[in-house]
Amino acid sequence: MRDPITIVGAGIVGLATAYQLLRAGARGVRVLEAETAPATQQTGHNSGVIHSGLYYAPGSLKARYCVQGRDQLYQFCAEHGIPHERCGKLVVAVSEAQQATLLKLEERGRANGLQGIQRLTPEQMREREPHVAGLGGLLVPDTGIVDFVAMANKLAECITSQGGEILYGARVESIRRDGPASILKTPVGDIRVSHWINCAGLYSDRIARMAGQRPRVQIIPFRGEYVRLKPEAEPLVRHLIYPVPDPRFPFLGVHFTRMATGGVEAGPNALLTFRRQWYEPGDPSERDFSMLGYGGFWRMAMRYGAVGMEELWRARSMKSFVSALQGLVPEIQVDNVEPYGSGIRAQAVDQKGRLLDDFHVMEAPGQIHVLNAPSPAATACLSIGQHLCNLAMNRFSA
Repeated sequence: MRDPITIVGAGIVGLATAYQLLRAGARGVRVLEAETAPATQQTGHNSGVIHSGLYYAPGSLKARYCVQGRDQLYQFCAEHGIPHERCGKLVVAVSEAQQATLLKLEERGRANGLQGIQRLTPEQMREREPHVAGLGGLLVPDTGIVDFVAMANKLAECITSQGGEILYGARVESIRRDGPASILKTPVGDIRVSHWINCAGLYSDRIARMAGQRPRVQIIPFRGEYVRLKPEAEPLVRHLIYPVPDPRFPFLGVHFTRMATGGVEAGPNALLTFRRQWYEPGDPSERDFSMLGYGGFWRMAMRYGAVGMEELWRARSMKSFVSALQGLVPEIQVDNVEPYGSGIRAQAVDQKGRLLDDFHVMEAPGQIHVLNAPSPAATACLSIGQHLCNLAMNRFSA
C-alpha cells in the first residue's frame, strides 16, 4: 500500500472498515468525521436490533453480509463486553394473506441459513409473548439487541490503539483534484489523499459528486419516529415483536423492541423528509430541497404516494400510531406511550424512482463510494467493512 487510506465518515460502517483495514495490516488509516464524536447520525439513532437475515433475498449482498456480520457482531460484543443479547424475535401475522407471506419468510430465512426458526400457533406465541395477538407467528432465535453506540465507541478505541487516526470536526466541504490525488477541504485543514473510501451515509452521494463522480442515485432521507413504552406498560412486551412487512414498501413497519440499554421502544414510521439531519424539530435545509429537481424523486413519489400518505397521517396522529401497534399488542393505549426520538434512513433512489434494496458500492481510481447501506448495515458492519477492506487492499495496491 503506497499511501495511507482515508475514510470519510465515522459511523459504524466507516469505523468497521477502518478496523478491518488495520487488522489486515494497512498502516496510517485515517477517519474524517464531521461531528465531534463517532456515531452521531444514523448509527446513534439506530433501534439497536441485530438482524438475523430473515427478510433478504438469498444470494443478495444484504443476505450474505447480514448473516456473516451478525455472527461477527455477536463475537465482537462478547470479546469487548458490549451490552447485547441474542433474545430472538417474533414475527406476527394478523391476516390470512400475511400467513402466506410468513411462510415465504420462513423459506427465505432457511435459505439464508438461519437456525432454529419455528412456526408458532397463537397459543405458542402467547407462551412467549402473553399479550400478543395474531393468527400465527414465526420465531427467529438469531435476532438480538445491542448498544450500537457502545460498539462504535469500542471500534474507535480499537482504531486509535492500533495506530489509526480519527479527526473530528473534519467535515468535507469541497474536493479538488491534484494530479492522481484528491484534496479534501475541511475545517481542520486541507487533506491530500490518494486512496480513500466514502462512508458518509446521509451525504455519500454529495461526497461522490464533489469528487467528480456521477452516481446514478440520490440519497432521499426518510425520518423514522419512535415512541417508548412507559414503565408501567413495559411488561406488555418481553422481547421483540414485528409485523409481517408490507410488500408495497421496503420498510419493516412499526414494531416493538426491548432495548439493550433498558426499556421498550416502538416504531418507526417512515416519513419522507426534506432535511438529512431532521432528528429534532426545525426548518428543512434549503439545500436538501434540491431533491425536487431530481427526476427519480418524482417517480418515487408517484410509485409510493399512497403509502407515503398513510405514513404522514401516522406521524401526525399518535392515535393512528398506537392503532398500528395495537394490531400486534391490543392492550397498548395512547397513555401507555411517550415520544422517544427519531432516526433518519439514508435511502438511495435511482433515476427510475426505485428505492435501492441492496447495498450499492461505486468504484473510481483511488476511490470507493458506499452509496447505499440501509438496514441491516449496522448488523453487517464488520462484514461490509471486510468487503471494503478487501476492495481497498486489491484496488489501491495496484
